[in-house]
Amino acid sequence: MSLQDARDRMLKHFANGSSDRPHLWSQLWDKGDFLPWDRGMPNPALEDVLADRQDLIGTCFKQGPDGQKQRKKALVPGCGRGYDVLLLASFGYDAYGLEASEKAVELCVQEQKTNGQKYPAKDESAGSGSATFLQGDFFSDEWAGKIQETGFDLIYDYTFLCALPPNLRPSWALRQTQLLAIAPPGNLVCVEFPTYKDPKTKGPPFGLRPDVYVEHLSHPGKEVPYDNDGHVKEGILTAASSEALERIAHWQPERTHEVGKGTDWVSIWRHK
Repeated sequence: MSLQDARDRMLKHFANGSSDRPHLWSQLWDKGDFLPWDRGMPNPALEDVLADRQDLIGTCFKQGPDGQKQRKKALVPGCGRGYDVLLLASFGYDAYGLEASEKAVELCVQEQKTNGQKYPAKDESAGSGSATFLQGDFFSDEWAGKIQETGFDLIYDYTFLCALPPNLRPSWALRQTQLLAIAPPGNLVCVEFPTYKDPKTKGPPFGLRPDVYVEHLSHPGKEVPYDNDGHVKEGILTAASSEALERIAHWQPERTHEVGKGTDWVSIWRHK
């Protein structure tokens, strides 16, 4: 199926409802014959961040309140079949994948059982972390309460924001600030995609330019103005909010999924 055919089929599926409706995503997972976001492997851009940018994100360990070394916790909202969750666990993180679809979570567990051996510990001295898959609404506290988690040390966002309708971007940004650890500071790692798509065209996926991340994460929970072509109106809002995340790094990755080569960007964010 061509990229255009996949886009047309996705638009047809969501024609009578918003992409924030979990049941519409669940229908795709339940049927299983059209999952265009499934790349069959982790994102190489994330792997390179974990392997090569420990100067920015640190190792998979942190010092706990009792002074003892403990594993960092990572979250992948909209984790799909769980490839990136398994990758994070192989780098030593206790990783959690979140999906709205019960079927998606079942497929994650199946992937872990069938192909878990493809994700050995990257560092034998650090060992592997755990991989846990949860069903829940990203914007709800219910799933986080089940694991008694108050702050993640790493959150990875790739095809999650672009799957949400633009009116949910303020809530997405605010939720990221709530879930990201403050001290020691956690890292929100975004692979910005699809930056090549005209922002005024329909989605999902919705076109996302780097300035979308900057404006929303600088003003979490606030409405960000857009022009008639779907572009962010930069500089309209005042100085960054007190809850804002700060971008500490931004670059184009040497490796990423084929669909984003030459257009994807990586950004890393922390609490100020």
